[in-house]
Amino acid sequence: MANAKILTAEQEAKLLQPIDEYVGNIQEKINALREDGTDRVIEIQGEMDNLKRDHIYTQQEKDAKITQLKAELEKAKAVEFKNKDAVSKHIAEAEGYLKAHYDSDYYRAVVESCKAERVVAQDKYRAAVAKLEKEHQATLSKLSDQHEIKDEKYVHKNRLFDAKMQLDKDLQSIKDRQHAAFDYKYHLIDMLRMSKFTFGESMAQRWENYKYTFNRRDFLLRNGLYIAIIVIFIVLCIITPIVKNVQLLTVNNILNILQQASPRMFLALGVAGLILLAGTDLSIGRMVGMGMTAATIVMHQGINTGSVFGHIFDFTGLPVVARVFLALIVCIVLCTVFTTIAGFFTAKFKMHPFISTMANMLVIFGLVTYSTKGVSFGAIESTIPSMIIPKINGFPTIILWAVAAVVIVWFIWNKTTFGKNLFAVGGNPEAASVSGISVFRVTVGAFILAGILYGFGSWLECIRMVGSGSAAYGQGWEMDAIAACVVGGISFTGGIGKISGVVVGVFIFTALTYSLTTLGIDTNLQFVFSGIIILVAVMLDCLKYVQKK
Repeated sequence: MANAKILTAEQEAKLLQPIDEYVGNIQEKINALREDGTDRVIEIQGEMDNLKRDHIYTQQEKDAKITQLKAELEKAKAVEFKNKDAVSKHIAEAEGYLKAHYDSDYYRAVVESCKAERVVAQDKYRAAVAKLEKEHQATLSKLSDQHEIKDEKYVHKNRLFDAKMQLDKDLQSIKDRQHAAFDYKYHLIDMLRMSKFTFGESMAQRWENYKYTFNRRDFLLRNGLYIAIIVIFIVLCIITPIVKNVQLLTVNNILNILQQASPRMFLALGVAGLILLAGTDLSIGRMVGMGMTAATIVMHQGINTGSVFGHIFDFTGLPVVARVFLALIVCIVLCTVFTTIAGFFTAKFKMHPFISTMANMLVIFGLVTYSTKGVSFGAIESTIPSMIIPKINGFPTIILWAVAAVVIVWFIWNKTTFGKNLFAVGGNPEAASVSGISVFRVTVGAFILAGILYGFGSWLECIRMVGSGSAAYGQGWEMDAIAACVVGGISFTGGIGKISGVVVGVFIFTALTYSLTTLGIDTNLQFVFSGIIILVAVMLDCLKYVQKK
């Protein structure tokens, strides 16, 4: 019964022939109407663009030719306008015919044929496997030598693999046939309308192309972790109201998550550039502690109670606005100085960023702890948070700072020479160097950009927390920032990643931490969850890299 539905190539061509002839005749009429109109307009516009770029002619010769072409262009546009209604009428006639006949007379028959062919291909494969298994067992029954048995099993395994490959080949051929039948309709429309598709037609083609190119393994490699995390969040949203009698998925909780994620966004965006260069940064947490301490000292409410190297700072004589911006400058300068040092050693001496940033981490923590005796510097001026990150109708404007950072870094990555060089050096530093890109400058530049972002992030965190800066603050934040980048698709192999991935990664980790805290999960167990997510994310990244190789 299935075989009766299968179309031969000749039968398929016969079904398509009336459609080709009818639409082809209309297309010939349209082409004749367009010859001196639309086609000529496109041709003249191309000639004018080429003439403007041409350096053979003098400016006077160019002006004369352009004047002549403009006159011809006006004539062609007049013809185009004259034939516009006739062309539209022919297009509508052809589209009406396609709508009435293409699916019913041709495409559905091809789809049914392909379904039947898939059944036949699967039956053929099962029969081949059964035959091979029978032959294998018959051969094994005649053998007694272990080496010969081992060889026979190896040969049998290869034959089964060949049979599976033949099945895949047959199924792909069927898939190609159905896709070609679908695509041909839009090829005809493309010719009629000169590549002008409606939104619905464009979406239909995109969906078909997605189905055609879909690969389950690739899909799971790219999205498996996200799917697992979404499932975890759904489970948490169900469990939390039952266990804690608190709704997790509320507007207030979502705003709290976004608010907490905002300073961390700066840190993740900073380290993302370093991971893009196949590096990392272990000093982020200590940078935050240093920036928080410095910002708290500058914006402190009244005279500082703690000292730095035995000196007590007093900035109360400055206006509050001046202290806010001074704190920002101090944070950026301090963080940038240390990241530049790490970048210099990484770029100049080919030192792995793991070592240079680990040294930074130890130096920063040691200096800040020794100079401040490890004490917390208390609160900043209470008016500062409402001045820099006020809540407008309950909406925390600190989120807007993060959005601005995302936009700026996206622009740097995608629209500047430095950003393009960043991807080039991360993908293949040797090739980038040969092509004239300064690997040293790009590497140091990435570290400087990271330092600026760390400074901004620690300054914002200080304002969000109303001070409380200390050397210990930010411990472990480097893991969250790095993990957010990896989960977001910034590859440790270098040269691969998107800003949107970083944003998603930060939100995932912040939301997970917030959800587990709301549920009452111990902080130490939260580290276990984070570790598992990082391990799975890097494993999937390595699998993608191996598959690419």
